[in-house]
Amino acid sequence: MARSFFRKLLTYLSSDDELDAVINAEADGESSRHHGNRQRRKFIRRDHIQGHECLFRDYFSENPVYPSNLFRRRFRMSRPLFLRILNEVEAYEPYFVQRRDNAGRLGLSSMQKITAALRMLAYGVTGDFMDEYIRIGESTAMESLKKFCKTIVTIFSDEYLRSPNANDIARLLVVGEQRGFPGMLGSIDCMHWKWKNCPAAWKERSFIFTELAQGRAPPVNYTINGNNYTMGYYLADGIYPKWPTFVKTIPSPQGNKKKNFATAQESARKDVERAFGVLQQRFAIFKNL
Repeated sequence: MARSFFRKLLTYLSSDDELDAVINAEADGESSRHHGNRQRRKFIRRDHIQGHECLFRDYFSENPVYPSNLFRRRFRMSRPLFLRILNEVEAYEPYFVQRRDNAGRLGLSSMQKITAALRMLAYGVTGDFMDEYIRIGESTAMESLKKFCKTIVTIFSDEYLRSPNANDIARLLVVGEQRGFPGMLGSIDCMHWKWKNCPAAWKERSFIFTELAQGRAPPVNYTINGNNYTMGYYLADGIYPKWPTFVKTIPSPQGNKKKNFATAQESARKDVERAFGVLQQRFAIFKNL
């Protein structure tokens, strides 16, 4: 019964220090009742306040130790963007709000938890990598990472993961025509990330491909050589199926006309390849995909 109580209590604990204290208290109780020796988890006083103050002094004070260019390099974003994300996440997810434990000690700040999560994403490091600097335990860092990712998707998906609206489509069509491809909505590519426990209902499914497979692309209107078209398309490479919504290069083109088209298509498609390249360089967690 006591063990069940402690499991529920751990849900509300904000740091490994609190977790260690609870486990040790339980171990003492078990040992006194059963007169047996029980290996205790060592209690570590991480001094969360010192970790927060060091982080704040280095990057967020009025005159920080490290300038803005180093902030951008280490956090993979500007300081104003980081603070916007921090404020949004803290307002939405109570887990990131700094609070006191049962002993009245202040726990980790949202700045510490979010910094730990971002460093793991940016550098691909383990959960205990930031312990010495930020003063955050491994299990807390991992929990912060999971909650941070879920919260980011929840908060920003409507703005950044939505389908293009009429204004977006109009802008994309202008850009496509300027690049020599009227009706082009963009380039498409993918990275492969094996999901071991992917739900069966989601296997080999994609909202994008379901729409395109059924011939449903965002509605557009454009003219090529006097012919009117109402379905946009994406520039793709050879791995994609032969659908009207994909315009691919011509392998081994013969003649100037086909050679010019292949050159133009491959040149225009470099935008998505560069985007993936920047993403992999900026966030090491994607590097081996």
